[in-house]
Amino acid sequence: MASISVAPVDRVFVLTGAGISAESGLPTFRAEDGLWAGYSVEDVCTPEAWKRDPAGVWAFYAARRAAGLKAEPNPGHIALARLEARLGDRFFLCTQNVDDLHERAGSVRLVHMHGELAKARCERECGRPPVEDRTIYRSLDEVGRCPCGGRLRPHIVFFGEIPLEMEHIEREIAKASLMVVVGTSGSVYPAANFVHWARQGGARTVYVGPEPPLNASAFTHVVEGKAGEVLSGLFQVR
Repeated sequence: MASISVAPVDRVFVLTGAGISAESGLPTFRAEDGLWAGYSVEDVCTPEAWKRDPAGVWAFYAARRAAGLKAEPNPGHIALARLEARLGDRFFLCTQNVDDLHERAGSVRLVHMHGELAKARCERECGRPPVEDRTIYRSLDEVGRCPCGGRLRPHIVFFGEIPLEMEHIEREIAKASLMVVVGTSGSVYPAANFVHWARQGGARTVYVGPEPPLNASAFTHVVEGKAGEVLSGLFQVR
C-alpha cells in the first residue's frame, strides 16, 4: 500500500504485541507450539501460582530470560527506533511485550504495560521500585530478597493484575493523531481498546501484521505483512 504520511504536527502512538518479537524468534503467547505450550496459565502467571509455587514460576521466567538473551532486534524494532529518532517527543511507544528488544534497537520513549523480563520486584508490593535482574535462577534459594524481607518476584503483570502505566498511556493516546498497532491479536484487553480510544479522539489508526486482528474494523488502514518487511518503508515523515 501507499506510505502513511506523518505531518509536522502529528503525534504518533505505537502499540506493539507479541507478533513483532516472534519475528526475532520469541514464540507468541497464543501460538499452538508457542512459549506457553505445556504450561497452564494458572500454574505460571497468576498471583495464586506465585503464592502456591514460587519456584515453579521463577523456573518458567528464568527460561524466558534465557530465550530473550539469545534473541536480537529485527528490522521492525529498528524501523520504530528510527521513526522515534526523527519525531522526538512526538513519538510514544507502548509495548505489551516483556522483552527488551525495543530498547536494544534504540527506542527510548516507551513503557512496558505488562512488565519487564529483566527486572524483579518485591512480592509484598512494599513500594520500592523494581530492580534490574537478569539472573537465570536455577533454584528458589538463589532468588534475592527486598530490603523489607519480601522475596523478589518477576516484574511481570500476572493475569488478574492491573497493567502498568495506564494513566500515562491514556494521556498519550489522548494526544495522538496517528496510532500504529503492530503484531497484536486485538483480543487482549485493555490494549485491544486503545484503537477505539484513539478513534474517539479523531486519530488515524493503522494496523500492521501478517493477518488482520480481531478488532480490524476499528482501523482506518490494515497493512498485512511482517513488521520487519513493512515498517521500514511505511512512513513518509514530512
